[in-house]
Amino acid sequence: MPNPDLLAAALAHAGRGWHVFPLRPDDKRPAFPDHTADDCTGRDPRCHAGHVGWEARATTDPDRIRRAWSRRPYGVGVACGPSGLVVIDLDVPKNTDDTPPSEWAGARDGADVLAALGDRHGGAIEPTYTVTTGRGGSHLYYLHPESGPELRNTTGDRGGLGWKVDTRAHGGYVVAAGSTVTGRPYTVALDCEPAPLPAWLASLLTPPPRPVYRPTAVALPADRRGRYVAAAIRRQVAHLTAAGGGQRNHALFTSAVALGQLAAGGALTEADVTAVLEPAALSLGLPSGEVARTIASGLRIGARQPRHLASIREAA
Repeated sequence: MPNPDLLAAALAHAGRGWHVFPLRPDDKRPAFPDHTADDCTGRDPRCHAGHVGWEARATTDPDRIRRAWSRRPYGVGVACGPSGLVVIDLDVPKNTDDTPPSEWAGARDGADVLAALGDRHGGAIEPTYTVTTGRGGSHLYYLHPESGPELRNTTGDRGGLGWKVDTRAHGGYVVAAGSTVTGRPYTVALDCEPAPLPAWLASLLTPPPRPVYRPTAVALPADRRGRYVAAAIRRQVAHLTAAGGGQRNHALFTSAVALGQLAAGGALTEADVTAVLEPAALSLGLPSGEVARTIASGLRIGARQPRHLASIREAA
């Protein structure tokens, strides 16, 4: 049954200008699509022309919100990128064996690590809109800097700020106050407007400069089929590089599927596909690990429907 409190929470967050989308009831996962991009057939009308993920679906439109949350007791997710937010996620240990590495010896949780970072860099931690998470951690909401590069997600153990400190920005979302996860509520601890992200934190979170995109040459025969494949590669690279924020990983996936079909049909190799898509994706700021996984996934899906050039009658 619908939950009027969750509807009210979704409307309240949207009223702040935050883009919201439904989460599965009492869960962290997006409510729909109920399949991954890898398994999207395009036949689900909710996916429209393709697989539309949670970030593209996030909205501040009260009518759309009322329609969605009047169906089921969905939790509320806030899409950080469209909302102009950077959320610092301060976690707590999961159990007694979850102890900090030597660099953070003595820290009890993410809040201690953030305080230590502030001391190291001479930076203050300004009061800001804060949510207490279901497990007792904290989400500190800050405004994304108006200038500078697009900040993205980080995790404490993979090039992030430190132990038990994650961040969510472009490409990330958080469970909003008013929701529950496995019966544990997310509640507002400090209700105020989000403060600007402190400059010292913005500096630590700024990604290194993106590599300059240089097209990779692929050896192709100088005949009609070779010209067709070359044109297909140009189209897919253009499709990828034109993708906006929040759609880049999906664009990479669909380009990998399209070229993967040609690779499965023998027109080029999977190594060729990686060689042309990887530098383009990296130049957009997608993390290298994510790029490799997405291309591999697209190649697997493309291999299910090989395209053989013998069936192509017209040159591109």
